[in-house]
Amino acid sequence: MTKAVVFGTGSWGTTFAMILAEAGTSTTLWGRRAEVVEAIARRHENPEYLPGVALPPSLRATTDPAEAMEGADFVVLAVPSQTLRGNLAAWRPHLPDHAVLVSLMKGIELRTSKRMSEVICEVAGVPEERVAVVSGPNLVGELIRREPAATVVASVDEKVTARLQEACHLPWFRAYTNADVVGVELGGAVKNVIALAVGVAAGMGLGDNVRATLMTRGLAEISRLGAALGADPHTFAGLAGMGDLVASCTSPLSRNRTFGENLGRGMTLAETIAATRQTAEGVKSCESVLDLARKHDVEMPITEVVVGVVHDGMTPREAAMLLLSRTPKPERYGV
Repeated sequence: MTKAVVFGTGSWGTTFAMILAEAGTSTTLWGRRAEVVEAIARRHENPEYLPGVALPPSLRATTDPAEAMEGADFVVLAVPSQTLRGNLAAWRPHLPDHAVLVSLMKGIELRTSKRMSEVICEVAGVPEERVAVVSGPNLVGELIRREPAATVVASVDEKVTARLQEACHLPWFRAYTNADVVGVELGGAVKNVIALAVGVAAGMGLGDNVRATLMTRGLAEISRLGAALGADPHTFAGLAGMGDLVASCTSPLSRNRTFGENLGRGMTLAETIAATRQTAEGVKSCESVLDLARKHDVEMPITEVVVGVVHDGMTPREAAMLLLSRTPKPERYGV
């Protein structure tokens, strides 16, 4: 039987562990907080992040990383992206020799501008063939109700994607494979930034025309950055690109859209952070996404104003005026 361990008892980590267990994969959840781990192990519930959701009885939980990783075929990483480097360095001594490391994270590392798979290879000392990523329109609020959804599992090794696809495939959760790790990761990371922008617009009371414009021009930004980094352009028309972008920009279940809405309504950054219980990856990753774009001379105006609003004191109205006052351009440029 395939064995997996999921590091991170947040809502997405717990939900993906639920999916793996229901798909017949022997699954263990690792968590830092003993009370949460005990509730998962004994009551089959995560009262902190998924209260009232019944988890599979076969799902195990522990606070011991060595115990969690013993014999694991897949080591799934579901921690906030900016904490990955430190956490993985601590877990590295316990990694099984042939385990595949799977990233559920949708972010770009600050200061290094590295994608999560790049951080994994560097810190764990593993080749890219032993790394996979999972990304797509996977809103936890729907998945916990077992509502139909699909995702993308990506790796440069076709055998790895086939094994991971089988490990998480369910009648209501359909996994597709893809070899374009760069495109899948960029789609997941940058859509968070665009969802913040759409949320700000919604919070300001702007209508569907503006939201549709931000989504499509946001997809153009993702595509330009992807082209500069060698991604397959078809990826951005798929689940990990357009699919994830639509879900994150339109659903009230989206953390990043909700965060942006609060900013658009006039809440300060501190007030919005206080009102947000879980990580909105775009808040920190918008800076590293912009740094990555500048390193590759890619123009990303929506990302620039999101950084301005979130980190530099720009008001939402100033951001809107800055975008509207840009010089006219062809719809397709920079690709």
